[in-house]
Amino acid sequence: MKNISILLKVSAILWIVWGIVHILAGVLTMNFVLSGNISSSIAGIADAVDPSTLQMEYPKAAGAVIGNHGFNLFWIGIVTFISAFFIWKGNKNAIFLAAITGGLADLAYFLFMDLGGYVNFMPGTVMTIFSSLAIISSFYYYFKNRNLTN
Repeated sequence: MKNISILLKVSAILWIVWGIVHILAGVLTMNFVLSGNISSSIAGIADAVDPSTLQMEYPKAAGAVIGNHGFNLFWIGIVTFISAFFIWKGNKNAIFLAAITGGLADLAYFLFMDLGGYVNFMPGTVMTIFSSLAIISSFYYYFKNRNLTN
């Protein structure tokens, strides 16, 4: 079992990195919105789009939507970051909590941003790969070992 537990450690490290990136992205997004710079928020998210095409006066409601997105990035990053430390120790609930929060967030990112062609490979798509690998490695460990403790 000790050899396979490396999968949990890999998953935990991936979630720590993923969580930090998303916490920072959330803070930056909210900061731009709160300072009234909605264009920079959108350009930061849709980084494969020519920023000059995004420079305009957005309605306050659009800023609220982007601010909400930033807050969601922030809390999802925190949940996965904290979950990572419990995943390291093999906590089943943390494995599934990180997979649900981070995995579903990245599924939406992949469907709407990646497939839409609005983002660069680095950092966004790389983070989607990180979350996918974190989910696969922790699920493999969990499903391979769940019968050993029952």
